[in-house]
Amino acid sequence: MNDSTLLWAPSAWLPGGWRQSVLLEAGGDGLWSRVVADVADPPPRAQRLAGPALPGLVNAHSHAFQRAFAGLAERRELDVDDFWSWREQLYRVAHRIDPVNMQAVAAQLYIELLHVGYTHICEFHYLQHRPDGSLYQDPLEMSWALARAAVEAGVHLTLLPVLYERAGLNQSALAPEQRRFRADADQVWAMQSAIGARQAAGVRAGLAIHSLRAASPESIARVRELAERFSGPIHIHAAEQMQEVEQCVQHLGARPIEWLARYAALDARWQLVHATHASEKEVEMVARSGAGVVLCPTTEANLGDGLTDLPAWLAAGVPISIGSDSHVTRSWREELRWLEYGQRLAKRRRNIAAAPAAGVPSSAARLFERVVQGGAAAAGFTRWGLQVGARADLLVTDMAEPSLLGVPQAMLLDVLVFSSPGRAWRDVMVAGHWQIKDHDHPLAGQLSARFEQAMSQLWSEAYLRSVEPAVGERS
Repeated sequence: MNDSTLLWAPSAWLPGGWRQSVLLEAGGDGLWSRVVADVADPPPRAQRLAGPALPGLVNAHSHAFQRAFAGLAERRELDVDDFWSWREQLYRVAHRIDPVNMQAVAAQLYIELLHVGYTHICEFHYLQHRPDGSLYQDPLEMSWALARAAVEAGVHLTLLPVLYERAGLNQSALAPEQRRFRADADQVWAMQSAIGARQAAGVRAGLAIHSLRAASPESIARVRELAERFSGPIHIHAAEQMQEVEQCVQHLGARPIEWLARYAALDARWQLVHATHASEKEVEMVARSGAGVVLCPTTEANLGDGLTDLPAWLAAGVPISIGSDSHVTRSWREELRWLEYGQRLAKRRRNIAAAPAAGVPSSAARLFERVVQGGAAAAGFTRWGLQVGARADLLVTDMAEPSLLGVPQAMLLDVLVFSSPGRAWRDVMVAGHWQIKDHDHPLAGQLSARFEQAMSQLWSEAYLRSVEPAVGERS
């Protein structure tokens, strides 16, 4: 019995660009076993795809619970609203989330991410314990809620339990509102080990350190020691805010990325999330180390973080991936668009990411190729995309979308990124299985109803009344 799936695409984005008449075979192990271009006459059993095919992408930075907060912090009650005031509001919402509504929120989010072409998600997970900081009966209950949500949606996860032990560089303990985030180096290592040992469907384990603000140098050294033979990814927020950079210089004697490059023994496992405020020297240090950067431009814009030096990262050859982070926007195409548009606004020029001298005149193509491969490293894979040995994840373009009508094949990716088709992907495959067909997910209605109920509980009138005095006091 043949348990493989044979597909034929009129065109497909293989490593390096578009190829025509592509035959793809997904084996029973969920990996591509055959990818051959220029097959004009496919075998009769091959499923003919309804449009051009692209690889699914890795969403390299997600805080799933923040989907419950997306769009609900866009009012200003203070003279100044910034990342730090936003974080205070976020803590109040995080305090109310339990495993039941965590699963409800995450499942809805993951279906939304699947619809927009993310097929694997790196979950930077620090919402671990009960609100008072005590453990659930199963200390990983919140992690398993995320894993169950991923199974319902049909996406795969890299779960990244987070080292989080203090409120700031000059503090030795967490603030009361951070108690449920608490995890030291040995606890995080144990969480990672338990997640890996469970071998839950579609879930792999990595490690995360919240930031230099939230982890002491001694604890980071302990993680490095424990993970000496660990082959999975290690993620850390780095240089997202100028205040963080200034505090690191004051307390550690170096900028955040500079300190990590000197003392954390960065290598290809490490992923620096945001890396917004990096000096030229720091970019060079990261490039030499082999570490990657995870850029989250729509969240960084929403929070007023600043703009990273995209041309410097590209020129240095540093692996780049993208993440939807706080999920104010849920589309990899918009993340790529914002990467480019932010640079255009700053430099007052167009097509900053393009590299015509290297034979890549398309900004979209250069960014897409880089994040396909960078996302693989961020999630802990050695291969990604439409190639033999990579996981059989695939997006089928809906060429009936008005933005795509009559578009030349060679410029399709440009239009997908910069012309904003509303529903770009007709079908979505993950690990050789169709999760979305003709824009439909079989559990969409059920999971959206559950999400609505969770949101109604989290944002009840009683809750809104309870936070109004706190806002007034702070103003």
